[in-house]
Amino acid sequence: MNYTLNSSGLSGEKVTLGMALKRLVPFLAGEKKNVIVAFTAIIVNSSSNLLGPIIIGFTVDHYIQTKDFNGVLMYSALLLCIYAAGLVASYIQTITMGGVGRRVLFNLRNAVFTKLQELPVAFFNQNKAGDLISRINNDTDKLNQFFAQALMQFVGNFFLILGAGMFLLTLNIRLGGAALLPALGVLIATQLLSAWVKRKNLESLQSLGGMSAEIQESLENFKVIVAFNRLDYFRKKFNEANEKNYTASVGAGVASNIFVPIYGLASNIAQLIVLSFGIYLISAGNFTIGLLIGFLLYVNSFYNPLRQLGSLWASLQLALAALDRISEVLALKSNMVVIPSHHVKSEFLMEFKNVTFGYPNGKIVLKNIELGFKKGHTYALVGPTGGGKTTTASLMARLYDPTEGTVVLDGKDIRSYDPAERAKKIGFILQEPFLFTGTLRENILYGNAKYLHYTNEELREILEQHSLSKLLARFEQGLDTKIATSGDAISLGQKQLIAFIRAVIREPEMLILDEATANIDTVTEQLLDEILNKLPKQTTKIIIAHRLNTINNADQICFVNAGEITPAGSMEHALELLLHGKRKS
Repeated sequence: MNYTLNSSGLSGEKVTLGMALKRLVPFLAGEKKNVIVAFTAIIVNSSSNLLGPIIIGFTVDHYIQTKDFNGVLMYSALLLCIYAAGLVASYIQTITMGGVGRRVLFNLRNAVFTKLQELPVAFFNQNKAGDLISRINNDTDKLNQFFAQALMQFVGNFFLILGAGMFLLTLNIRLGGAALLPALGVLIATQLLSAWVKRKNLESLQSLGGMSAEIQESLENFKVIVAFNRLDYFRKKFNEANEKNYTASVGAGVASNIFVPIYGLASNIAQLIVLSFGIYLISAGNFTIGLLIGFLLYVNSFYNPLRQLGSLWASLQLALAALDRISEVLALKSNMVVIPSHHVKSEFLMEFKNVTFGYPNGKIVLKNIELGFKKGHTYALVGPTGGGKTTTASLMARLYDPTEGTVVLDGKDIRSYDPAERAKKIGFILQEPFLFTGTLRENILYGNAKYLHYTNEELREILEQHSLSKLLARFEQGLDTKIATSGDAISLGQKQLIAFIRAVIREPEMLILDEATANIDTVTEQLLDEILNKLPKQTTKIIIAHRLNTINNADQICFVNAGEITPAGSMEHALELLLHGKRKS
């Protein structure tokens, strides 16, 4: 299955504000009360701004022109109270939606990260980690900024525009219609340019994700870069990504600010129309100075929010572009589903039944494999590099599913086991084991609930029972040894020892060792062999190795190459097949 994320947004669909809000609704669970409070505050704030012009116009016509200063003071006090109420409402709106935005961001990041954990290994092979990090950090933050700040301003300005438009048409329909005419041109321009603005912002976000991926790759492989003196190569790669991001960012910046001058021009034209037409109406005796002042204030109340919407509309397009990238991850479905359990007849602990496997857009690695692994036996997989040994082991651990055929584990299709049950049955020591920053204890107990609440002394007794105490002694601070996964604080050999301890104390029914002793000295390797020999007799061991001395005691040797797995029989036969396979490859 192809899991490559689309660089141009989710299926290229046009996402509207309504669709965006619908997608965000699940993340607003429990926020209904806060949203109602915020919207109430918006209405109060907008109403306070809309009442001002009509009160000012009324005061000019009835009190200022008649020089009734008591009336002026009375209505001034009324205006002060109205604007104070608007100020309080504005603060309530800001504080409430700020908290909502942060909680939505928290839930959204959790949802994206949880979704990533549900996806199969194939997804991470097909997508760069840096771009995924950018989606979790940067894209979700863009949504948070819009939701916590721009959305409420958007709604507040919408109420202001709607209210001011209604007042303009109510006070004088001819003058109001003339004042609103420039807004029609603005709406047409907005409709024509919105898709372009969103596309530019999406390109900017995508280029930022690409640059993050380049940085992450460079930092992860910095030691290799220095060793091969190829700083120039990665500097060039970064410069290309940085240049692409710069160009995309400039384009997004231009697109995001293109509406502001257009909306500003519309406001100026509307004021000129009102002023000219209003003076004409006053001279004709059909209008008053107070109404003209109020009308100009309402024009400002209409077009100033409209001008702000020009900036907010660009923020909306940026948020929609970010939502496209986030939604693309959230919409993914894992093909590694758990199927209904049913018994499969098999005499083996694990059996490959007509298994074929190929990577997406790649060649077939295994073809029509029939192979069984009995309980308590030791099997060795040998073959040239790239022959399919690690792929075979990955199918055993269900890191991948076969393209065709079935992998049977203990009488059931391996796909019918839930992940926890399968991980309990199968231990897998990778060639490059992954550890977490923390202590040695935390790393060896990762995913092992059985010993999670044991004290260090009790855990040391368990390690002693499994003959692992000598390995533990290799670490000066024992179980409290600090593990730092970055830098050279711990060698690859030590990582393999920790992974070995972690796998053995789980007592799996099947233990897979993929070059698990490749970076370990001969003395330690002999110690590990002794530990393996002391595992329960029913434990099935699968050993993948290039060094033939590590598979001397295998009950059966299998040669893996060119899509086939061939029983090798003796060590001499395995060596002959290996040499022949290398010459062939």
